[in-house]
Amino acid sequence: MALNPADDAFAARLREILPEDVLRPCAPRYLEEPRGLFAGRCGVLALPRSTAEVAALVAAAAAARVPVVPYGGGTGLVGGQVAPDGPAPLLISLERMAAIRAVYPAENVIMAEAGAILADVQAAARRADRLFALSLASEGSARIGGNLSTNAGGTGVLRHGNARDLCLGLEAVLPDGRVWPGLSRLRKDNTGYDLKNLLIGAEGTLGIITAAALKLSPVPAAAGTAMIVVPGPAAALDLLSLARDRLGETVSAFELISGQGLHFLSEVLPDLRQPFATAPGWSVLIELGLPLGLDPQAALADLFAAAQARGLASDGVIAASQAQRDALWAVRERLPEANRRIGAVSSHDISVPLGAIDGFVDRAGRAVAAIGDFRINCFGHLGDGNLHFNVFPPAGKDRADYREQSETVRRAVHDLVHEMGGSISAEHGIGRMKVADLERYGDPVRLDAMRAIKAALDPAGIMNPGAVLRSMA
Repeated sequence: MALNPADDAFAARLREILPEDVLRPCAPRYLEEPRGLFAGRCGVLALPRSTAEVAALVAAAAAARVPVVPYGGGTGLVGGQVAPDGPAPLLISLERMAAIRAVYPAENVIMAEAGAILADVQAAARRADRLFALSLASEGSARIGGNLSTNAGGTGVLRHGNARDLCLGLEAVLPDGRVWPGLSRLRKDNTGYDLKNLLIGAEGTLGIITAAALKLSPVPAAAGTAMIVVPGPAAALDLLSLARDRLGETVSAFELISGQGLHFLSEVLPDLRQPFATAPGWSVLIELGLPLGLDPQAALADLFAAAQARGLASDGVIAASQAQRDALWAVRERLPEANRRIGAVSSHDISVPLGAIDGFVDRAGRAVAAIGDFRINCFGHLGDGNLHFNVFPPAGKDRADYREQSETVRRAVHDLVHEMGGSISAEHGIGRMKVADLERYGDPVRLDAMRAIKAALDPAGIMNPGAVLRSMA
């Protein structure tokens, strides 16, 4: 059945049931997304201050068959936060629901509303001498509701898991406007279907997350960071195995960096200090978080010596201070910015089994070279198999000159990922950009089950229509 636009008559009905300041003009920033691939539409913009107000908005939309688009920090990279077509939606931004509701240090739990900025949740945890381990380049503007709705990954997945693994319970508004009070602090609750894990990663298509109970961890007594030059991805994986054999779960992050990425940094961010005078072909950034009594610099030095003896490392830099640690991380964290400034022909957030990474990097490079003259910046979270395999025009050329080849490149990379048992979306989600990819590569049985869940919970199809699954309207 067709959906209706959030028109003036619908806005008037909302004003009758909600405080005057909840509805706002549809400012342009809510209709944009970072890559500029989609321009959103908006009939009514609402900034609720409570779960009750979110519930009232969704219930009204359900009664009027008006589409609803939830909006977090707007940092998503696959268009899940904007609706480029269809009836003008009710856009609900959670930015005014940003409270830290409670912290339970002894339980390692923090309760945060969905609009809380990730960096603020991290800071609240640190004030309680705890760590909230989710860490992203966009953590200064990304919001917890969006992080959970996309099952965000980041640099800490190797040790702490995705956003899903850091969540104990949710409070959410379902598509009919009812509130699910699932904000549990329990670590064991084996009472049937896990609605929490349906909503996490659903990108707002099954309801709106309004608050979350999140797992905290003790703050490591000592942390260490090193950047080590390796012969290639295969050696990097062997180094990871060596590191985990010697240091166990104290390995907090293990990031693969290609020489092309370092060249991009030199090209567009020349003032950024890099650790090596000449950019190596491949390097890894290692982060350790150690308990009391252990020396991270000594542990990293021992690891480097062992790796060098096995031919897995040829050079390295071990940070001797927090400033040096920050400088090493800045190299990794500013790679996405350099990519944006260069301008990609095609970007790929993919994962493959760890044992297939070296073969994928080689085969994907050859597949792209067979299409044309391109530069490849391959980097990412090696410890969990998540690579950002991004393809760029040659030096001096603009990506606009390669627009006709973009889809060919994308298809070649994704076909190879699928062949090798990987995923065409490792941590960014499906959004609207990858709906056709999910249909092409997704298992038919799984897709049928997903559509059945969507139809059961949102029979009118009002929740973020067109995201993840093709719109039913």
